[in-house]
Amino acid sequence: MILPYLLAAPWLGLLLFLLLRVRLPRELPARSPEHAPSVTVVVPARNEARNIETCVRSITAQRYPDFEIVVVDDRSEDGTGALARGLPPGGATALRVLQGEDLPVGWLGKPWACHQGSRVATGALLLFTDADTVHAPDLLERAVAAMYDDQADLLTVTGRQLMGTFWERLIQPQVFFAMLIRYYDLEGMLRRGRWRSAIANGQYMLFRRDMYEALGGHVAVKGEVVEDLALAQRVVRSGRRLSMRRAETSFATRMYRSLGELVAGWSKNLLIGGLQTMPPTLRPFVAPAAALTGAVAWVVPPLSLVACAVGLTASPAALAWSATTVGLSLVLWVLVTSRMGAPPAYGLLYPVGSAVGLYIFLRAWARGSRVEWKGRTYHLQDGTGSS
Repeated sequence: MILPYLLAAPWLGLLLFLLLRVRLPRELPARSPEHAPSVTVVVPARNEARNIETCVRSITAQRYPDFEIVVVDDRSEDGTGALARGLPPGGATALRVLQGEDLPVGWLGKPWACHQGSRVATGALLLFTDADTVHAPDLLERAVAAMYDDQADLLTVTGRQLMGTFWERLIQPQVFFAMLIRYYDLEGMLRRGRWRSAIANGQYMLFRRDMYEALGGHVAVKGEVVEDLALAQRVVRSGRRLSMRRAETSFATRMYRSLGELVAGWSKNLLIGGLQTMPPTLRPFVAPAAALTGAVAWVVPPLSLVACAVGLTASPAALAWSATTVGLSLVLWVLVTSRMGAPPAYGLLYPVGSAVGLYIFLRAWARGSRVEWKGRTYHLQDGTGSS
């Protein structure tokens, strides 16, 4: 009865792939830069009252010698702008809060807010960072040092994902594992010039201002839902240098705080981001292939094991296959969940997380070109947010 174990080989292969082939980005250097050009930190913020003070205070505490902060209040309805205006500049040369202008036709909210911030920026470097982030005092100086070390035109930084609720700890590892498999060796992909495999973390994007403007800035991605990925692809496609680094001790983000926010947030960009990494000829096949793969890999085996356990099937082959695949999956998800910073026990609940993740993906697919986020509804021309 060797066939069931042969059929479980893909799960073993995926586990080995995770252990042997995945290459995480290098850490930021633990030092300040030799040169410290002026930096403008742009924080787009729409209805971020619960986050804005923590975020801005952490930026004002930077040890970097020459930086200003521009918060763009993107027509918030919860007092975000007033909270930001009440904060002292700290170590920044200036802290300005812009009242965002009305959203023009053809623009999405975040690119428009970032564009408004860039128009008033005075820095030689532009840092775009989200309002739900927290920065350690050494982060900016380490990021600038890495930009010089890597001779990068765009430096993007990944950090810790803060997860405080049951659903965050269950679903966030699912999504980030999918991205990890797609971008398992980003530096290697970039060395080979694979611009469709370029990606950036929109939570922290540090640009050379001259390069940002030469590429058209956020005007060039004004209709993109996943604008960070689109900007990264433009950088690499133009022959310029993109670098990604890790800063897990200095940078953290809490993206969502409830099941509803997780569903809404990932429905917005999970499928669209995947489509943007594929040639247009393959895009019609991405959604069905991804949904089928996710269901077969993570939902079918535990259902089969339950069916065997309750006597719905007495097939020894089905029991052997489902037990083996579930066992391998448990090892994998405990490792992934632990690496994400959640308690390892959440990895044991991977079938629930996978089922919710599959629902989010199918929900995004069913909505097609309609995207909803923070009280706004967008209708994308081609369903991908990308040309």
